[in-house]
Amino acid sequence: MKKLIAFCVAACLTACQKETQPLDVDKTIDYCSSQVRRALDELRQNDGTYDYTMEPRNILNGDQQRGWNCRKASPQEWCSGFWPGILWMDYAATHDENVRRHAEGYTQPLSILTHEPVYDHDIGFLILSSYGKGYEITGRDDYRQLMLQAADSLALLYNPRVGTILSWPRHVSDYGGHNTIMDNMINLELLFWAANQIKGDTAHSHRLYHIAERHADVTMKYHFRPDGSCYHVAVYDTLTGQFIKGVTHQGYADSSMWARGQAWAIYGYTMVYRFTREQRFLDFAQKVTDIYLQRLRQTSNDWVPLWDMDDPRGLKAPKDASAACVVASALLELCQYVEPAKGKTYRDAAVSMLSDLSTPDYQSRERNVAFLQHSTGHHPAGSEIDASIIYADYYYLEALLRLKDSKE
Repeated sequence: MKKLIAFCVAACLTACQKETQPLDVDKTIDYCSSQVRRALDELRQNDGTYDYTMEPRNILNGDQQRGWNCRKASPQEWCSGFWPGILWMDYAATHDENVRRHAEGYTQPLSILTHEPVYDHDIGFLILSSYGKGYEITGRDDYRQLMLQAADSLALLYNPRVGTILSWPRHVSDYGGHNTIMDNMINLELLFWAANQIKGDTAHSHRLYHIAERHADVTMKYHFRPDGSCYHVAVYDTLTGQFIKGVTHQGYADSSMWARGQAWAIYGYTMVYRFTREQRFLDFAQKVTDIYLQRLRQTSNDWVPLWDMDDPRGLKAPKDASAACVVASALLELCQYVEPAKGKTYRDAAVSMLSDLSTPDYQSRERNVAFLQHSTGHHPAGSEIDASIIYADYYYLEALLRLKDSKE
């Protein structure tokens, strides 16, 4: 049966695929490095210094400037960690000490996250993309300690009656219960990582691991439709833990496939399998991937999805390059865990996604200092539609570096 599914997915991709340009990975990484340096030039203040508390967020469609719109690093600004993460990855690729200095500078303001009560689940995004990348590259113990503190903060949002981490404490009354969003799957990496780091403290380690694993299991049970597509938000009774409903917040409709939500599911369950090696998570990672690839080829004219695959405007609807970046990065990991034929299908799909993203249709190039354009943030709110968004660039560079490492 698995071979049949792999064949059907591969056949669908091949039949629908338009010709893509060959991808020169090294050249594309060099392009990203050049954009990083252009961005740093734009971020320099008139006196030659940098305000490291102001983190790049977006460049909106129609903006006249080439540089990033920045927001103050804070628990409320969930994208604050992506720019320092980009700098850490660029430093790993280039060994440019000037870039490292800026990576440290833009990372440091996020230490505030461990000095205040936990705001919401995004502490995982914020810490993993900044201190996490920094620790991965430098091994700095102060970064490690801060990540461990952040993991404990994230664990405070866990509701044992429900079995998941509360995503938005501020929206409990709005949704009528404990809300968990699909994005939260990404944050489980911080808990799994911390559990591995503190194995000497068995009870503490087991608690963090249990929270992450149970969150993944409960989400797998209630957050998805039978075909493997996901709701954005699952709502549970705070006191009894009973599942109430699945709804959307950023998608087209409660029943639609919001592309970035499905991307978080693919990335999240691939990562959960990395830490647990439990077959049920690998099987589920493939299920949520296969429905994404199937719907992608049914609704898009290339390897970059519509912001929501059920938008009735079809190809007139905005694309979301960020979703393609997240999926490409995930598939370059997932392809290593599955049987060879399926792995080749996933790897080929990831390369095709990166190839399309690396064309003039999607790269920003001289238009602005971002890597990519044509991402969609919060469409229902009219926010960041057809824009350059920092997390698209983050996952784009991560995917390119994963592809480069897999070739060597």
